[in-house]
Amino acid sequence: MSVESVREYLRSFGLEGRVAEFSESSATVELAAAVVGVIPARIAKTLSFKTPDGAAFLIVMAGDAKIDNRKFKDKFGFKAKMLTPEEAVELVGHAVGGVCPFAVKENVEVYLDCSMHRFSTVFPAAGSASSAVELNCDELFTASKAKEWIDTCRLPE
Repeated sequence: MSVESVREYLRSFGLEGRVAEFSESSATVELAAAVVGVIPARIAKTLSFKTPDGAAFLIVMAGDAKIDNRKFKDKFGFKAKMLTPEEAVELVGHAVGGVCPFAVKENVEVYLDCSMHRFSTVFPAAGSASSAVELNCDELFTASKAKEWIDTCRLPE
């Protein structure tokens, strides 16, 4: 997948014009925050996980949030196991650094963590390690076709 595939995907939601591409890397929360010009917490990082049967699913969370293993297991019934970079490309369709909840492979479920509710807008990646799209939480929920809002993270003290 690519920025162009994400832009085309977002076109059906009228959001394609919000995709920004950068000459610098935005592959990590810190790099993305610097290039976008916001605090790291407003970067909506997308982590990819594997189910016990080998399927992939995504959780989008605030940039300063971390998976809380107890909350994750309570929600999903198994221990959190992230995809390898190779599995992310194969199962989700995006490379690590550009993983986003848009234009993903069929049957990849998307969940949004409530850690993002603190912000009027957040910045998920847009299919590459040098792109982002600014969305409010309602737009992110709709455009990602998220299954639900969940609480699986902990915030810094």
